Amino acid sequence: MRGIVKGVLLSGFIVGAALAGCSQKAPEPGVKEAIAIVNPTEGSKVKGVVSFTKESKGIRITAKIEGLSPGPHGFHIHEFGNCTSPDANSAGGHFNPTGAPHAAPTAEKRHLGDLGNLEADKNGVAKLEVTDSIISFEGPKSIIGRSVIVHAQADDFKTQPTGASGARVACGVIGVAK
Repeated sequence: MRGIVKGVLLSGFIVGAALAGCSQKAPEPGVKEAIAIVNPTEGSKVKGVVSFTKESKGIRITAKIEGLSPGPHGFHIHEFGNCTSPDANSAGGHFNPTGAPHAAPTAEKRHLGDLGNLEADKNGVAKLEVTDSIISFEGPKSIIGRSVIVHAQADDFKTQPTGASGARVACGVIGVAK
């Protein structure tokens, strides 16, 4: 029995030490810019870049996404910075630390991750530039280390909890930029 306990403790120490080496450091106060390189999920060709810049009125979001079908596509920040599963379900649900209902980005109460829709032109390219006064780079509303998801369909702003925006066609982790 003593050998088993010693082995468990040693295994726990090794796992703990390995995880400590992999842990992500919390962002330093004063982060001014973040970026997400958005890559296609399995079977998709959607890709692009989303940048986030701190301004006096909030966080300016600038996106250029290519490979979409023409029309609107749900655009959200999801809770985990994990795009490793082929369908991007590893990113979890919409970032919602306040427990609010899903809604439009202009709603008084909404998921912090509810950014609305990207509108792709006839060539499948969507561009967006908007300032959001709710998300942050610090504290419980921080988007650093979370993910950006582009969906196959439009967000209807009412279906709970996702807006009926369909499959995840692209995913990118939000990281601190220089």
